[in-house]
Amino acid sequence: MTNSWILTALILALPIIPNLWSIWHIFYRDFPSPTEKLAWLGVAVFIPVLGGIIYILVGRRRARKPA
Repeated sequence: MTNSWILTALILALPIIPNLWSIWHIFYRDFPSPTEKLAWLGVAVFIPVLGGIIYILVGRRRARKPA
């Protein structure tokens, strides 16, 4: 019983990981404009699984480490 519950929880939490990482990354990075940063944050928040994956594939390259 407990093993299946743990496995179910892990499977349900797995799609959340890219989104949480994307939101964290967006928050701590600089972008060419504040509007772009806000747009990427909106994509990551309002398009749950796909938004995080799209950010990782496309948006991460646009972010820069803060000076």
